[in-house]
Amino acid sequence: MTLTEPTLTPPMAPSTVDMAQIFAAHAARAARIDALRPGNKDRLFDGLLAAGITHVTVSFDGAGDSGQIESIGAWSGETAVDFPATEIAYAALTWDDPEVEMRQLSLEDVVEQLAYDFLSDTHGGWENNDGAWGEFCFDVSTQRNLHRLSR
Repeated sequence: MTLTEPTLTPPMAPSTVDMAQIFAAHAARAARIDALRPGNKDRLFDGLLAAGITHVTVSFDGAGDSGQIESIGAWSGETAVDFPATEIAYAALTWDDPEVEMRQLSLEDVVEQLAYDFLSDTHGGWENNDGAWGEFCFDVSTQRNLHRLSR
């Protein structure tokens, strides 16, 4: 019998990554983003009201692992209307900066951003596999966003 020296490298040193710290930082960032949402929503409803828009519908479809918003429609009563060119302030956090960034976005872009946020918060995975589809309605009179989701 021949003695053979091992050819494998020794095991790696234990990881120095502190997963608890990473999860805590993620949770803190998510809480900061959640805290920005009511102000963004208030500014959106104020902008929609000023534009004479009574409600907005957002249709989404999560089929085929590529979920997306299909359409955004603005309404004044029963009449479909175009979004005005109005821009409003939208508070956001970027990945590389802990400070809140105030952006000027169109009303339609703020609707889209908030719809994606609500989908992520309430229906994680809506875009996976066969996904889910449905509609959000931003009702200006009640200042609520309502949604219907199908899986």
